[in-house]
Amino acid sequence: MNDESLVTNQPQGAGMAKLVYILYLVGIMSAIPSLAGIVAAYVYQPDAPNWLKSHYQFQIRTFWIGLVFAIAGLALTTIYIGFLVLLFWVIWLTIRCVKGFKHAENLTPIPNPKTWLV
Repeated sequence: MNDESLVTNQPQGAGMAKLVYILYLVGIMSAIPSLAGIVAAYVYQPDAPNWLKSHYQFQIRTFWIGLVFAIAGLALTTIYIGFLVLLFWVIWLTIRCVKGFKHAENLTPIPNPKTWLV
């Protein structure tokens, strides 16, 4: 056992997966936390146990798909439909992060980490 699992009573890495979800939620207001989250997901994914790899895969896909929504929304704000796209992006991202955080808290894998939906 390492020090992290003694302190949190959770397998190694579960705390980092939850931190990435939190960084993504904070990243709604500023891109910097989201960038830190995606870097952490890529760094911790290779050595993670299988149940945790599903979280990192889900987080990586959440970042890239969300980036597409955010760019499209920003580009479309000139014709006002972009505000709806950005609202959809915020709701979509929030649901995915809460769902992922809940699974990480329960130490269960994401059922379908490759989905575009929630």
